[in-house]
Amino acid sequence: AEVESDILRRVRALLRELDGHHPACHSDRGMLRWTLHKKIDQNPSNSSILVRILVKELERAERGDFRHYIIPLLHTLMYTLIKAPSIPEELCGRVYDFCKKMLTLPKPFCTIGLDYAFRLKTERTAPGTLYQRMVISEQSLKSDPYPYQEKIFIFADPELLSEAICNALVTDTEAAQLSQSRWACMCYVITHAMQAALGEDYDISGLKRSLQEMPRSDIEHWFQQVVAAVECAGHEGSIDRSQHTARLEKIYHDILISLPAGDASLGGLQDTPLPNPNISFHLWTEEDQLWKELVLFIRPLSQSCEPSCLSQDLDTFEIQDIISECECCEQTRFSVLSTDSGIERDLPPAAEELLSPCPAEMEQSRLQRRGGMKKKMSPLESVAFLQAGSNGAGAKPPKKPQKREGIPPEAAAPILRLHTARVLLLGDDRILGRLAQAYHSLRKRETRRVFLTPRLNLQFYYIPVLTGQPDTSTASDLAVTSQEELCEVAGYLGRVDPWYESNINTLCHIIPKLATMPSSPSKHLVTDLFITDVIAYYVRMGIQPVCFQVYAVKIFFNDLAQEPAEDVFLTELRTHVQESTSHKELSTTKKKTTLDGPGIDLTVTYTKVVLSDRTKELSVSLRSTGLVMKAIPAEEAEDLVCLHVNITEIVRINNLSGRSFSAVANKLKTRGIKIRSTEQRPFVVCLDKDNRRTYRNVISMEVFPCLEPSYCLQKTRTMKFSLHQTEDVGLVKYMPKSLLLPINTFAGAIQ
Repeated sequence: AEVESDILRRVRALLRELDGHHPACHSDRGMLRWTLHKKIDQNPSNSSILVRILVKELERAERGDFRHYIIPLLHTLMYTLIKAPSIPEELCGRVYDFCKKMLTLPKPFCTIGLDYAFRLKTERTAPGTLYQRMVISEQSLKSDPYPYQEKIFIFADPELLSEAICNALVTDTEAAQLSQSRWACMCYVITHAMQAALGEDYDISGLKRSLQEMPRSDIEHWFQQVVAAVECAGHEGSIDRSQHTARLEKIYHDILISLPAGDASLGGLQDTPLPNPNISFHLWTEEDQLWKELVLFIRPLSQSCEPSCLSQDLDTFEIQDIISECECCEQTRFSVLSTDSGIERDLPPAAEELLSPCPAEMEQSRLQRRGGMKKKMSPLESVAFLQAGSNGAGAKPPKKPQKREGIPPEAAAPILRLHTARVLLLGDDRILGRLAQAYHSLRKRETRRVFLTPRLNLQFYYIPVLTGQPDTSTASDLAVTSQEELCEVAGYLGRVDPWYESNINTLCHIIPKLATMPSSPSKHLVTDLFITDVIAYYVRMGIQPVCFQVYAVKIFFNDLAQEPAEDVFLTELRTHVQESTSHKELSTTKKKTTLDGPGIDLTVTYTKVVLSDRTKELSVSLRSTGLVMKAIPAEEAEDLVCLHVNITEIVRINNLSGRSFSAVANKLKTRGIKIRSTEQRPFVVCLDKDNRRTYRNVISMEVFPCLEPSYCLQKTRTMKFSLHQTEDVGLVKYMPKSLLLPINTFAGAIQ
């Protein structure tokens, strides 16, 4: 009763935090969920108590219409259930019935309820399935019944985060990987499956000792046997729980057959840790670094190159061949690798005979080749690399089978998404701006040549981190952005998802504090457990995306010889008047300012947002010192696909004392806008609050929602056959039109 009372008190503290009543100790904020799960890990037999309490609280929240409690309680319950060594079938049934009730609620409750209902149905038939699948995919353990792989990529901008934070995160992620081995994870899967199915009436301690003394080949053999048994029970609906238990019991006795008689001891439920996921930390220094890492995750370098190439560092390795190949090819099939150098002296004699079969016409019909230098082949050839990647698991066959008379052609094997890349961004809105750029570039590359899309499930996550120091890497004329404004995306996600606010937004200042703590045993204990565990919990349970519209901007310069620039942004576009440099311009500007006031004359043409969603284009002329376009709404109820433009307009006032000027905030909502300087005076444009993405000498610009590159390509192809068709027809009608950047949270956007 005392243990149950303590757990109930901790659960109620979680709910009070969701209501905005933060704990008395400010340092405990955001750590209540973590301390609750850690307490259960110390005594696994209390897992059933926690699950029972959480089920009661869920049923109470449903009766009392406290819907904002449901998703946090359900995530906490499911995470406990996955890690628990054994849960009674009656409790799993109650959770399953509650998830089915959620199907009558609006999104995202019904979406999460349906997902968890499917998982629990499998777990009730084959206990331990959820734990087993999570470990296999996160550790990339080879298994034919469940061939899925996952990896977490942490990206941090070294110019936005301090060196101490980056070093601390690198140390923590490396320590998390060194503390576990592939063979230890296999033993975890075996012991957890046995304990989940057989309960506490068996010698789990003896099973662990037997596995520790086994050679690795035997461990892998029994691992494959257990995985096959669990997956078979999970897929075959005719097999009930008793048959699954009998299968695992036989494997259990076969493993323990080497133990001496009388050594068996029943020690009750024992903890089987859930290993940390496979995490890699990357300092984002190159524009195409994200795409490179994803390609190498699908097809590792060691599987595509000779062993002599493996010693080369990735930073010095040339992957530009892949990039140039993808930019030039607009076909969705893979090209055949050519070994022809293009030099005349390299042409084999047989080829020359084929080119000129008749000796009398040798000179006329011979293929003419210019002299050149044979390029040394890079260890990572673009087409060869991608062809090798396409021949992996779940890929298309490399060649089209030849048709034989009387024999029907074999159906092409479908491409399966066996890989999941969970990309976690650390920083503020500026790194999300870089992510929008990289995602747009990736989608354009995939439109030209499909490689990642059919094979990779790409998920994005975001943890806000502020170092407390403004960005001084690049000088700028713009005002320094406050820390609150640098985390607008995190603020919006926290408003639409209270569980994200409680568990993730609180890390904004906790991570820098832990990184700068003096070195001590307690410091390593806290950082190794807390930061890594919270990241693992976020990527495991945060599966509901919030989609943000990416906006495209086309910038024109006052120098007509300079090509217009095209870019994208996610959160903000800011402009201000550019200071004049020449003496003549200074004199003209001073006279203009005296007569008309500060700023420049602008013509603004925009599409007004109306309730009927009809297009209404307006045009205004005004004098302004600058403007700010916000893509992230200040309130969660507002539309995400809408730009909030705040123009600082200069209004001239004539009175008895003379002429004066005042600044007036002119606000408007639009989905597309064009701005042009009528007096040809340039202005400065800054994207996503990042001083490194500043454009000077701008004379006009156009801002509009960025279109999905695949939609644009298909639309172009459709227009070739129907020149006068303006509406979307055929396949284009069903394709996503806008480019949306999905960032995963625990609940998505709760309406």
